Amino acid sequence: MLAVALPAAALEPFVATYQAFNKGKLAGSATMRVTQGNAGRWQIDLAVKGTKGFARIVGLNIEQSTLFDVRDDRYIPLTQATVKHALFTGKKMTGVYDWQTRQAHWQGDIKKERRQPLPLQDGDLSALLMNLAVIRDAEPGKQLQYRVVDNGKVRQYQYAVAAETEIVAVDDLSYDAMRIARTNGGNDETIFWVANGVPTPVRILQRDNGEDAIDLRLSDYQGVQ
Repeated sequence: MLAVALPAAALEPFVATYQAFNKGKLAGSATMRVTQGNAGRWQIDLAVKGTKGFARIVGLNIEQSTLFDVRDDRYIPLTQATVKHALFTGKKMTGVYDWQTRQAHWQGDIKKERRQPLPLQDGDLSALLMNLAVIRDAEPGKQLQYRVVDNGKVRQYQYAVAAETEIVAVDDLSYDAMRIARTNGGNDETIFWVANGVPTPVRILQRDNGEDAIDLRLSDYQGVQ
């Protein structure tokens, strides 16, 4: 079905629940939450939890959050935190985006070379904020580019939005969604599917060497006050 470009909806608080798959097998669940707090600032949180038997997989036991501002429909990261859980171990990293000095820096359980300040550019995002950016920016056939500064690294992400929608089904729910696929990741692929009227991606798939790895599929979402 041909996709039709529609105006992006204004950002609103929501909570979304995902089924988490690993290599095609149901392996846990995830919750993504967007809230608005004091001084008009926003926060996005993602928590992925693996079921018993998948506790060793760090990608399925992770908590992330980004505090951010919204100005002229731009998402401006202010702080970022990541907590990775593994059997008997855990790692925590925190970062600050200092827009006065236009530098970002991280501390915690992170390699020494990644603690060096990184220069900030207008439009920079955290990895979590890409989930909201693709909702805001997706149009049929459009090329998307993002510069992501996260956990002491800078990465460039390029995506292509499909010209036609496709059906994405999770249990008894189905969405007519646009596919947004990374084009510069090499063997490290990320694919989003976004649907009109849904404030969060309906599916987020990471693929390694051509095979499905972590796969989040939306099972429920609702607005929150």
